Amino acid sequence: MADNDSFRSPLAYENPRFLNSADGRILRILAEYQEPLARFRRERIQDTVVFFGSARFHSRSDADEALQVLEKPYSAQMAPPDEQEKIRMARAGVGMARYYEDARRLAYLLTEWTKTLSGKRHRFVVTTGGGPGIMEAANRGAREAGGKTVGLNIKLPFEQMPNPYITPELNFEFHYFFMRKLWFAYLAKALIVFPGGFGTFDELFEILTLAQTQKLAKQMTVLMYGSEYWKKVINFQALVDSAVIAPGDLNLFRLVDTPEEGFEVLKESLTRDHLGQHHPKDVTPEIAKTRR
Repeated sequence: MADNDSFRSPLAYENPRFLNSADGRILRILAEYQEPLARFRRERIQDTVVFFGSARFHSRSDADEALQVLEKPYSAQMAPPDEQEKIRMARAGVGMARYYEDARRLAYLLTEWTKTLSGKRHRFVVTTGGGPGIMEAANRGAREAGGKTVGLNIKLPFEQMPNPYITPELNFEFHYFFMRKLWFAYLAKALIVFPGGFGTFDELFEILTLAQTQKLAKQMTVLMYGSEYWKKVINFQALVDSAVIAPGDLNLFRLVDTPEEGFEVLKESLTRDHLGQHHPKDVTPEIAKTRR
């Protein structure tokens, strides 16, 4: 007698062929919304502060060591052209290492302060893209202060690996860029943007556009860290002079230059805009509201 179970079809939600097909895409998208939401609720995360910046920066000690390794064989002679370029990049890395250390310090100061706040939920949790560079620095500083810290990683062909300072229960990996971006904005009450490249620009201007068009259902403090860098790479006044943005749009962000200055601005704005008022007991959607 034939086993009737051999004729059964798999349940749809247990069918890998369906789940990984084009028809299953909507379920994969929903999973990248609902699973993080469940974890944030379980870990009692009420809101976040997001750090953006280059993945290419290293700590000062690592940058110094990398430069020494490259320079040592050529201490008494000129390096060949290809090695000269590597040495030039390494020297630039030593100069930019200050931003790694500053992000680490700012995340430490912020997390140390948040631990003094009352309530059953974790407030203004340091959140990054989960990778190396500025992301690692911010997660590291929060971890050193004894707080929880979030990493929103993305699965890429060249495998960006999560840094070791993320709270394990808050270590996420996304397939869809747009769902990862949603989670950057969903719970964020502030954004700190350190020097970076294309990815950092993308993340910065997306948030500024949402704020400019009043699509954020909350006050969002945006700090751009390192005025020397940002004034060199972006001429915001030229955008005003060309009438492509309004003069008031320059008030959507603030430039800061030290961890202490950044922390004082964050503390003041977060206290003014998000403390001392009623908050729901659960994680609630705070993403952009569509105006009718």
